[in-house]
Amino acid sequence: MTCYKLHYVCVSCRVGFKRHPHPRGEHRCPNCDRTLLCAGHDFAAPPGRDARGWSVVAAVLGAGLRYEGLTACGCGKAPKYRPRTRADLRARRRVAAREGLPLAQVLSRPDPLTPTPC
Repeated sequence: MTCYKLHYVCVSCRVGFKRHPHPRGEHRCPNCDRTLLCAGHDFAAPPGRDARGWSVVAAVLGAGLRYEGLTACGCGKAPKYRPRTRADLRARRRVAAREGLPLAQVLSRPDPLTPTPC
């Protein structure tokens, strides 16, 4: 069985790394020594100069979501939807507040107004 590396990010430094899962559960940023956040197998980091893109990444990871496909093995399945722009993030925050839903549930919808099937 192959153990694929996960993407870990430091949102404050705007950097990402691919690492094997740490046995003790945490990796440290080489720049600032903060704990890296696990972003999943299918994460594509925005450029370091893209502060808006990184703010969306911080919101998605802060909601407890990761950038994963249908399976965690990386076998070519399509990745699940995650917002990429601040406009997408704002629209989903408004829907979550209006409908009283958890933000993580609304962030994973391709269309914020369409409920996810159970």
